[in-house]
Amino acid sequence: MSNGDTTRDGVRLAILSNRFESIARKMANTLMRTGRSGVLNTARDFSCCIITREDELLATAESLPIHVLSGPDLMAKSMKQFHPELTRGDAFLHNSPYHGCSHPADHTILVPVIDDEGVHHFTVLAKAHQADIGNSVPTTYVGHARDVYEEGALIFPAVQVQKDYQNIEDIIRMCRMRIRVPEQWWGDYLAMLGAARIGEREILSLAQEVGWESLHEYTGDWFDYSEKRMIDAIKALPSGDMSRTSTHDPFPGTPSEGISVTVKVSIDSKEGKIEVDLRDNPDNYPCGLNLSEACARTAAMIGVFNSIDHNVPKNAGTFRRIKLHLREGCVVGIPKHPTSCSVATTNVADRVSNPIQCAIAEISEGHGMPECGAIIPPSMGVISGMNPRTKEAFVNQIFVAITGGSASPTQDAWQTICHVGNAGLCMLDNVEIDELHFPMKIHARYMLPDTEGAGTHRGASSCFAEYGPTQDCVMEVGYVSDGNTNFARGVRGGGAGGAAKQHCRRRNGELETLPACAQVFLNPGESIISYTAGGGGYGSPTKRDPEQVRRDVEEGWITINRAAEVYGVVLKECGSIDAEATRTRRTDIEAATQSV
Repeated sequence: MSNGDTTRDGVRLAILSNRFESIARKMANTLMRTGRSGVLNTARDFSCCIITREDELLATAESLPIHVLSGPDLMAKSMKQFHPELTRGDAFLHNSPYHGCSHPADHTILVPVIDDEGVHHFTVLAKAHQADIGNSVPTTYVGHARDVYEEGALIFPAVQVQKDYQNIEDIIRMCRMRIRVPEQWWGDYLAMLGAARIGEREILSLAQEVGWESLHEYTGDWFDYSEKRMIDAIKALPSGDMSRTSTHDPFPGTPSEGISVTVKVSIDSKEGKIEVDLRDNPDNYPCGLNLSEACARTAAMIGVFNSIDHNVPKNAGTFRRIKLHLREGCVVGIPKHPTSCSVATTNVADRVSNPIQCAIAEISEGHGMPECGAIIPPSMGVISGMNPRTKEAFVNQIFVAITGGSASPTQDAWQTICHVGNAGLCMLDNVEIDELHFPMKIHARYMLPDTEGAGTHRGASSCFAEYGPTQDCVMEVGYVSDGNTNFARGVRGGGAGGAAKQHCRRRNGELETLPACAQVFLNPGESIISYTAGGGGYGSPTKRDPEQVRRDVEEGWITINRAAEVYGVVLKECGSIDAEATRTRRTDIEAATQSV
């Protein structure tokens, strides 16, 4: 600490860290309340953060982890590389996965915070997932794209969109001409810009109150404090090495067996360091599943942070204790243009985070987590078409059903976590709001029993959803659904979560099985059926509290048969626990497990 009075320093750290977090939160509130698309104002698929002048992550508020842990730092560096002379009133649009962005769909506004003398002190960043970015098909997840050209997105590598607080209309016209829903994009653009300007205004005000040097002194102290917290958290783990693999389902452009991702995790408890090596993995594939560098780094860090004390701050200070190894041209490494990274934030990124948290669970009982369920099923697909009510095109990602949460060493799953990189930040759509905004009918949405990852603590259940267009509309649905054949695995004896799957119900009632990655047209009278992936369980199911199992049956999460066969809890006809039969059944299950 820079000040000899540690009490005063602690108070100062607490006050200023909360002030910066509150600024990021104000930015997020602005984006939430002013975003035009349902992706922002309903699902909340956006993030806001603050970067130091050294391009280090400082404050994030309630941001999606996959958006911010790494990437904002790389984007801020790109901004300064392409624009060495920054001035107050500048703003930059960035979505290039080759220069630090997560994937092209995450349009990002960067605003440098400049003082009255023209000195750059911080950078504020507002990132918002877009429903349409001008791809070759109406979705922002082009899983089948062989390269960025087939993907079709407009790529903006830190392109200046404002000077002296005025829009550069050339860029605006380009976006309006290319994007299918220009007014929707324009509204989201203004929301992002407004959020970033709020952050700029608040930091300038804070500096006027306490001084720039005090703010920079604080950032150094905050990073040092955070690093110490990270060291303590790692020292609570035993030292150890573990290699683990997680496999993404086969998609167009991948091998027939899918994409297997191998992670090597090394914990050095004495030194307070964790090392993750992702280099021993396949080269980039001719599809949209390749990770950007930002997502490869972030996905690895998510697996680490999910496995330790969750109170550790997430910023550049704690990142000092994580060493990552990536290589160029790797599917989970550093891509080169024109490799497509269309789906970089979700599918294969989860296949990096999940095995890391599983590996740490195997190294240290009471830490780590099982695998979260995979996405993106049709219940989270991108819908598009012509709205007969408004006579205008619509494109929007819906969040009708999402589950996938994994258990933890101490708790059952958060059911609607969405996916491991999302951390539960996105929200489920309201059925009535979706039907009001779009020419669609949501026929059903409910949880499915006996689909949880069984365990001492259980994973999330699968969810069933069915929807389709109204009688005067043809709707296109794009999705990239992982987890159909490679389910979320449990750890330390925990079971796997339920599988994802999807069907089309034709007008004659016939069910047609759909592929995992597709653009599907639905005619009036047809509907799409989606099963979300469940999450993995932690620990042996026979160690689960019998009373909790009884309650699971009572609440409909599992059936009486599953309680007996998997958890070893036998219930009487009246619903109470048969203690003697339960002891016998659990003994038999444990004996059978040990013999295997």
